[in-house]
Amino acid sequence: MSSVLEIAPGVRHYPGFLDRAAQAALRDDILAALAAAPPFVPRMPRTGKPFSVRMSNCGPLGWVSDARLGYRYQPTHPETGAPWPPIPARLVDAWAALAPGAPPPEACLINLYDAAARMGLHQDRDEADVSAPIVSLSLGDAALFRVGGATRGGPTRAFRLASGDALTLAGPARLAFHGVDRIYAGSSTLLAEGGRINLTMRRVTKAA
Repeated sequence: MSSVLEIAPGVRHYPGFLDRAAQAALRDDILAALAAAPPFVPRMPRTGKPFSVRMSNCGPLGWVSDARLGYRYQPTHPETGAPWPPIPARLVDAWAALAPGAPPPEACLINLYDAAARMGLHQDRDEADVSAPIVSLSLGDAALFRVGGATRGGPTRAFRLASGDALTLAGPARLAFHGVDRIYAGSSTLLAEGGRINLTMRRVTKAA
């Protein structure tokens, strides 16, 4: 495993967790998943405002959002009605390495960023089980990632996530506010059309 940087209690950054060959293999896995579960544009609850990122999922459950029903997990694609494709084995292996002892992930959110996309500060709190870490991997262009504490408006720290980096939010940081300030367009050649793919694995239900 790569070296680890403890950014704040519970926030761990693993630069270069995946080498170039592993990044390319995982990229191909995700492109296959996207062929089965095409990207969609989620919308904010109530207002219906579109997100600036496109999304999809793999795993037994997928995270979706729309104006009528809001944030939620469901077992099928919101547009095709088909079940989500399985989480690729490479991602399951990454979860085992980065979240040892945690029950297996049930959802992998695929966020697709172009050069103009952003993600405002938010908490991942739609899961019944928040004891397991959040495990995130980055592919493609680098991003400026920002993380704070468990309350909105507190101090934050920002750092760069590059292609192949991993990040975990666990323990005191499991409900930390976090987001993406910007994308560094052209900083990676991994994706033919540029942009960034962020893969976020989560445990959703409480393990029996």
